[in-house]
Amino acid sequence: MKIVHILAGIFCVISLLVVILISSVDIAVYGDMRYFQKEYRKYDVIKNVNMEEKELLFVTEEMMSYLKGKRDNLNIEAVIDGEQQEFFNEKEIAHMKDVRVLFWGGQWLRRIGVIICIITVIFLLFQSKIEFLLKCLRNGLISFIVFMAILVGIITTNFTKYFVIFHKIFFSNNLWILNPETDRLINIVPEPFFIDTSIRIVVIFFSIILFVCIGCSVLLKIGIKKIGV
Repeated sequence: MKIVHILAGIFCVISLLVVILISSVDIAVYGDMRYFQKEYRKYDVIKNVNMEEKELLFVTEEMMSYLKGKRDNLNIEAVIDGEQQEFFNEKEIAHMKDVRVLFWGGQWLRRIGVIICIITVIFLLFQSKIEFLLKCLRNGLISFIVFMAILVGIITTNFTKYFVIFHKIFFSNNLWILNPETDRLINIVPEPFFIDTSIRIVVIFFSIILFVCIGCSVLLKIGIKKIGV
């Protein structure tokens, strides 16, 4: 039975990490237009695409709605260079369709992760293994923090290289290779934007993990004795 408990603990840690990672991406990007506004101003994006800020934020919000499945297409018109016209071209629309598939896959993966977490936690609780569960979570998450810190250190040595590797892993075509002369999408989210966003995601991700680790440590020291487990 011990091996079953260990496997349950491992599955719980892995599924929780998946849930935290995808949630960190959601928090960092998909629900905060103020972040996009700040980045657009920081990198002078509005000037680069010859649009009013409110028009660009409208396009961005509609693009996020498309990724979330709240609209069916990316046929979005906006005032550009003083004229009402389509913002995205066919190549950008095709690429964003791939991005939406990736986004939806992440959402389903998170749901599965939540289910696995709940099942493993309930199983270990009924086995009176709450102390074992808390130690698994704390030690597993701390180990992953160390691993991620090393990985982040490696990525920062050449962000562009690993950014390309990421796209080659998750996309089966070259539609993600955009031309700033013809594709507006690359102009509103240039590489520095992705660097800032990656940092933002990592900070949120690490913060949540540290919070969970601290919570587990506190429960191990005082909580278990109080509840008599």
